[in-house]
Amino acid sequence: MREPMVLDLFRLDGKLAVITGGSKGLGRSIALGFAQAGATVVVCSRDLAACEAAAAEIAAVTGQPARGCEVDVTDEASVAALFDSAGEVDVLVNSAGINIRHPIEDYPPEEYRRVVDVNLNGTWLCCRAVAAGMKARRRGSVINVSSTLGAVALPERTAYAASKHGVIGMTKALALEWASSGVRCNAICPGPFLTEMNRPLLAQPERVAAILGAVALSRWAELVEIRGAALFLASEASSYVTGSSLFVDGGWTAA
Repeated sequence: MREPMVLDLFRLDGKLAVITGGSKGLGRSIALGFAQAGATVVVCSRDLAACEAAAAEIAAVTGQPARGCEVDVTDEASVAALFDSAGEVDVLVNSAGINIRHPIEDYPPEEYRRVVDVNLNGTWLCCRAVAAGMKARRRGSVINVSSTLGAVALPERTAYAASKHGVIGMTKALALEWASSGVRCNAICPGPFLTEMNRPLLAQPERVAAILGAVALSRWAELVEIRGAALFLASEASSYVTGSSLFVDGGWTAA
């Protein structure tokens, strides 16, 4: 048997990848990276127009098939409809997420529940939706997007930190549950990327200084810097990796 070329291990030719939260930010960057590696991508979020626009741009740039789909990851019927129409999913990236910041005494319970519902319950529903098919085909890679705040924390992030810690725990449990079927599950944990979710922090220079002061590389990450880690976890390059959390955080958790 010919020894595979190392760069071939990172290819996703013939693979179908579904990326929730894929119309913007980290999800969109990951979707573009997967298409560049040969995958057919399904970009989905609650905003169908944004998903279709992102998919059209990805297809135009890469020459790979891409389509946009609408999904509300907190709604079981919506998730089921997405995966019923998607086809045989090889890679799932659970990137849909929100962050609402308040001191706990001012935190409306309905907003707390919303964060947990999207970040944690939505991830669970999507994992549940692909489980049977991936196990039957004895292949598949699920990447759950947690956060550096899945390992550490910041003030006024009780809902976000709780949900992202939960994603890491869920990932480990699913890795064990699926191991005998050849299906892998890992988490990717981004640090401070200057996404739409984080841009409100720019109005608070003292908070930016505190965050970047905790990062060994002392800067915001560029969106492109998530792609290599995501591609590694999606591809055969990580065939012996499951239950792991890969931190792309500029050294935040090294201290």
